[in-house]
Amino acid sequence: MNPLAILGHAVLALTREAGAIALFTRRGVVAALMPPWYWSQLGAQLLRIGYFSLPVVGLTAVFTGAALALNIYTGGARFNAEQFVPNIVVLGITRELGPVLASLMLAGRVSAAMAAEIGAMRVTEQIDALETLSTDPFRFLVGPRILAAIITVPILVLVADIIGVMGGWAVSTQILGFNGATYIRNSVDFVTQWDVVSGLIKAAVFGFIIALMGCYHGYRSKRGAQGVGRATTNAVVSAAILIFAANYVLTTLFV
Repeated sequence: MNPLAILGHAVLALTREAGAIALFTRRGVVAALMPPWYWSQLGAQLLRIGYFSLPVVGLTAVFTGAALALNIYTGGARFNAEQFVPNIVVLGITRELGPVLASLMLAGRVSAAMAAEIGAMRVTEQIDALETLSTDPFRFLVGPRILAAIITVPILVLVADIIGVMGGWAVSTQILGFNGATYIRNSVDFVTQWDVVSGLIKAAVFGFIIALMGCYHGYRSKRGAQGVGRATTNAVVSAAILIFAANYVLTTLFV
């Protein structure tokens, strides 16, 4: 058990995996942006990623906004700064919590579903059948999912921003004694266009990560049910980690 040999194997494995992800990303981006496009597949993925994810994203946003308002009020009361609740809630939701929490929920729902679906196709040799029929699996499977995620996740995050702010409004007006019209006015006057746009840019990047990790781990899953299960777990974990890492990088750039 040579420690240097173990470290060397780990570094080589990490480098090999990073190279495989880079090559997969290049093929996936080309398949998403260059014709021909499979419009039926794109439409189906828009529904699966976007429309069917609205309930979980909406519930996450409303409870996040409500809890954020309560915590800000509790902390602000120590410094007689309770009036800043609407300002901080709208800023925290649009710039940070809305994109990150919505994307994490989508990583658990969408990325896992993609990995399981494509992994099952790999196990049952359906991907090999596509290649036999002269159909590029990247254009048929990976490209539509990446493109659909980039389109729909910012829309979902925009909806989450609105619902999250209204969740904070509901708690503030019904429990904390704020005036509803004043709360809305303060929120609208404080938030800027860049606050919203920066969150939507983050959402597009997170959507790309979610689809990429789901497709990558599903496409490379080993044969057997255990391989599909492992691919699903790896897709969710890797997507969540990359979302946090990308969020830090993007926040640093946007500040």
